[in-house]
Amino acid sequence: MRWLTWRQFRIPALAAAVLLILAGGYLLSLGSDIREAYDTYQSHCDDPGDCARAENEFRESYKNTLLFLAAGLNLIPVAIGTFWGAPLIARELETGTHRLVWNQTVTRRRWLLTKLAIIAVACVLVAGLTSAMLTWAAAPYDEVAQDRFSTLVFGARHIAPIGYAVLAFTLGAIIGLLIRRTLPAMAVTSVVVIAIQFAAPNFVRPELLSPEAAAVPMTAETINQATNLGNITGGASIGGVQVPGAPDAWVSSTSPLRTADGQPLDKATFNDCLDTPPDTGAGGRFGDAAVCLGDLDLHVAIEYQPGERYWPLQGLETGLFLALSALLASFGVWYIRRVS
Repeated sequence: MRWLTWRQFRIPALAAAVLLILAGGYLLSLGSDIREAYDTYQSHCDDPGDCARAENEFRESYKNTLLFLAAGLNLIPVAIGTFWGAPLIARELETGTHRLVWNQTVTRRRWLLTKLAIIAVACVLVAGLTSAMLTWAAAPYDEVAQDRFSTLVFGARHIAPIGYAVLAFTLGAIIGLLIRRTLPAMAVTSVVVIAIQFAAPNFVRPELLSPEAAAVPMTAETINQATNLGNITGGASIGGVQVPGAPDAWVSSTSPLRTADGQPLDKATFNDCLDTPPDTGAGGRFGDAAVCLGDLDLHVAIEYQPGERYWPLQGLETGLFLALSALLASFGVWYIRRVS
């Protein structure tokens, strides 16, 4: 049974091996370039002004490339679930070839579990090796950027991609078992895996560990370190606030801007600072608007995960996905006895 499963899977496995080799060559070259650029940036840090400029140049040089690569790695579970998982059982049931095996000495359960186990190992290898190579290549940049909790980066570093890949594969296989048609199973699997990748960082990850809470004063300097002011509804909000003294913390929730007595800042005052702030000649991302808001004695209430919780969150999320994969496999073992 193992030999038959491998024989059926050898072409996808060979294609994956070729892609891994190509990806490894590219990431080795990219990682070497990033390390050279990092050393150059560090060499300018004797002077604070030069250091800040060099850091900004270093980050801008590789930001888009690494985001693109992280997005690509996040698509690997979608591809695995769609092209490895969904057809695995659905094609056999659709063409009737499963009956040939079931009429031999191989039981249905052994047939299913062997297929799932062998290809799940391949999923671990593909996702794990790709993640390891990208994590190594991007390590100097990640040290400077301090954004390892961001949605794309977290799902493309260390062990998290393994959990996503195994869950996507198992989910695809079980969807194929239930639908019994290859193309519909592939379509449903791709949609469900993408939905999981959206839901996990937004609804699951923030609940894995109880967050810390803090009130952050909105000085002009703090506002200039944020990423955006306002929203499409015109509310007095701010995004991308950092935890003072902990730039690597993950801020999972940020309240609207609040006055000293805890009340939300009214929209009119907020919009006045955005649209017609007093001319102070201030620099920074938001310039005069940051000075105007900073003079109002504002603060925001945030919930955040300290930087040292990165590995616990990686472990919990990966473990959760592997546990869900085991439950899906168990359901498949139970359900396959009812397949005619």
